[in-house]
Amino acid sequence: MSPTSAASGELLTSFEGYLRHQRGLSQHTVRAYLGDLRALAAHLGVDKGAASGPDATTGSAARAARTDAVLAAATLADLRGWLGSMAAAGLSRTSLARRGASVRAFYSWAADTGRVESDPAARLASARAATTLPTVLSAEDAARLLDVARTRADDGDPLHLRDWAALELIYASGLRVGEVAALDVTHLDFADRLVRVLGKGGKERMVPFGAPAAQALDTWLERGRPALVVPTTGTALFLGGRGRRVDPRQLREAVHRVCRAAEVEDVAPHALRHSAATHLLAGGSDLRSVQEVLGHASLATTQRYTHVSAERLRAAYHLAHPRA
Repeated sequence: MSPTSAASGELLTSFEGYLRHQRGLSQHTVRAYLGDLRALAAHLGVDKGAASGPDATTGSAARAARTDAVLAAATLADLRGWLGSMAAAGLSRTSLARRGASVRAFYSWAADTGRVESDPAARLASARAATTLPTVLSAEDAARLLDVARTRADDGDPLHLRDWAALELIYASGLRVGEVAALDVTHLDFADRLVRVLGKGGKERMVPFGAPAAQALDTWLERGRPALVVPTTGTALFLGGRGRRVDPRQLREAVHRVCRAAEVEDVAPHALRHSAATHLLAGGSDLRSVQEVLGHASLATTQRYTHVSAERLRAAYHLAHPRA
């Protein structure tokens, strides 16, 4: 039994299985969906009338059963009231949109599988997530960042070598930090300069990387990784100081450290992914190719980067054109 299903009744446990095994969602996304549904149940009073004190023998199993019952009985008015209360409390549009998506997915599944008589979320309107342009480094700042990462690695410190290789790969291939942390040594193909990536929803893709990333990875595998390997290391590509698979948090901290050393804008690893996409488009890559590289399910997600390029073009135009 997974950690999330341990305190769930039959309804939520079955929904969790559907999300994991049929939709192939990540553990983080599944946890968020179930958390949203428990928050809805709490809003609807799942604990009202529950026993308390020394006579409370129901425990977590009974609470889980009450949660299932409350969710199964929810109406459209209940769902609207829940979202409305969070909007009034100042929750962001992005968070409201995510919670709306959670309940729509849950009730659509519950209705399709006969666990509720009808889908109360079928007519539920939800705020659209706010469209914000991703943070992007200029090509010059990205180059400076990676030059500094390489210079830091000149001291032979295995962790500096790891940071250089990881940053080069994130920028070269537009990978998510979680995807980088999950890579194994066997996922690299140096002959064709390709890396095999397992992305969101368990979807696999092959992504190219260039000569600088190949050099950094080769140096890491030859001089850095062997210094950290322990008997239990396994096939993980990137390692932490104790020889275990690196945690995404460690890679995020590494990016922040190198940003400070390079004196460029302090960004998260995802900004390197955004920068890779924007620079690919600016260099002439078509949108479909960039979609494949990034592993986006929808082309609409990739199109955000055309807005970034348009913003930069507009700024340059206003600075340079005499009749702007």
